[in-house]
Order: sequence, then C-alpha cells, then structure tokens
Amino acid sequence: MITAYLAAEGLQEQLREELRRADVAVASAHDRLLLTEAPPIASAWAANIWHDCIEWPVESIGSAAKALRGLQRNWAMYAPLHHRRAALIQDRLPHVSAKPVVFPAAAPTAPLGSWTLLAPDRMLAAAQCSAPFPNGEVTFVEDKEGPPSRAYLKLWEALVRLRRWPQPGERCVDLGACPGGWTYVLARLGASVVAVDKAPLDPKVAAMPGVEWRGESAFAIEPESIGPVDWLFSDIICYPSRLLRLVERWRATGLVRNFVCTLKFQGETDHESAAAFAALPGAQVLHLHHNKHELTFMLTSPPVI
Repeated sequence: MITAYLAAEGLQEQLREELRRADVAVASAHDRLLLTEAPPIASAWAANIWHDCIEWPVESIGSAAKALRGLQRNWAMYAPLHHRRAALIQDRLPHVSAKPVVFPAAAPTAPLGSWTLLAPDRMLAAAQCSAPFPNGEVTFVEDKEGPPSRAYLKLWEALVRLRRWPQPGERCVDLGACPGGWTYVLARLGASVVAVDKAPLDPKVAAMPGVEWRGESAFAIEPESIGPVDWLFSDIICYPSRLLRLVERWRATGLVRNFVCTLKFQGETDHESAAAFAALPGAQVLHLHHNKHELTFMLTSPPVI
C-alpha cells in the first residue's frame, strides 16, 4: 500500500511533522509529494492525498496514457521533474477543465485522479484523491471591485469546498471583521451579518444592506448579546489556542449551527491546537490553496429543510 501526501508550496515541513506525530513514516519524497507505506490519515497540511497509489513502468508515452485511461477518465498531472515527458502523456488524456470558478459554486464531485513520473520510465498514480481540484489548487474569477482585501478568496474557497454557503435571510456573525472582506461576501450572498471588531468596517461594506457593525472585541463580546446565528466566521489574527477557547465558548452556548474559522500560526506551527480543532466532532481542518501559514476549521450542521 502506498499513500502519498502532496504538501502545499513551502509547507513540506509542516506536513512531515504532522505525519510524524501520527506515527506515519515517510518512505520517500518526490519534491512536495511525500510517499508512505501506511493507510491514509486525515491530514490538515496536505493539499491533496493520493489513496491506494499504483506504481508501474512506462514503456512509452502512448502506453502510459492508455494505462491511465484504463483506470478512469479524469487525471491531474503533478510534474516537478520530467515535465516535458509528463506533459506529452497528459496531452493524450481527456481534457480536465481548469476554468476559474465563478462563486458561489459547489466543488466538483467527479473523481479526479493524480499521477506523476518518479523517473522517465516509472509512473505513480492514484485514481482516488482527497482534493476535487488539480493538486488541490483552485482559482476564481476574482471580484476586484467590491472587497476591501483579498482575504475574501479563502472564504470563497472554504464555502466552495463545503458545497454550502449562507443563504438569503440566514444570520451570520463575523468576528474580527475589519476591514470587511468576509462581511462583504456574506452580505452579497443575501445573509444578514453582525460584524464584530473594535475597528470600523470599510465604509462601502458598512453601507451594504443587512450589515450591522458592533465596535467590540471579538473575545469580549457575549454570545448571548448576539443571539442565535446560522454561521460564525472568524479570520482573527490570534494564537490558535486562544481561538480554540473562543470557539469552544460559542459551541457551549448552542447558539451557532456552522463555523468557519482561520487558524493563523505566528512563528512556530501549533500542531497541538490544530489537532484539538480536528478532534471536535464533525470538524474538518484543511489547508486551503488560498491559505498561507494557516489552516481553515469548518464545522457544520445539517441544513434546515
């Protein structure tokens, strides 16, 4: 059994440490792709996880493409080495659309395999992978006019991957909202938003229908003063351990149905806090393509019908 974990650019060491803490030994590395001989684990720092990898010799470009087509239709190439030869193989496979996503949209559900050339005459492939996008990378048709910062892109990505987003009439709280990139996204979706931050919102965001600014600390505000909300969002710059206590306090009230929060690491990676977030029942902790040295925590309840 071979399971491979693809690290996001520049985050190989975070992935190695996560695997080490889970007692998963890295057998070999192919640039950002870490190969193991153990069953897969839920990895926050992997941009993509390749399940049940198959390794076989490559006799020719045509035979390699034929072997991949025999496994399934859709394939994403990872080619840190032998790129020209790999590209010739990929050209013989069915085209996988790489058009930028227009938000809001759900992530694709069709299986997307991944493959690479370990050597000019050796291929590694997995028909089943964790990411719905090639190498875990998603691009959007960007909104360059409305949001006051580019932070909105990681919220878009989180909601696309959840395949759910706030609906018109739903109530949201955005903790640490300034300057208002996430509040902008939520208001554009038609939700009502309580934006909490000591600093004011960008005036264009503050003037949007359904937006209420509360000039208070995200850590000091009492959940009961806001009341029931469908979604709690946070992109606060703080230590993950402090964010965990904040999330636990809101969870204990029973006032929140869904959470989407960014874990921002300042200096060293706090693997213990990341694991604590992941251990919450029903939680997902992922490194999104639009994250930097940070992770995204998502916890959702079934939609109300």
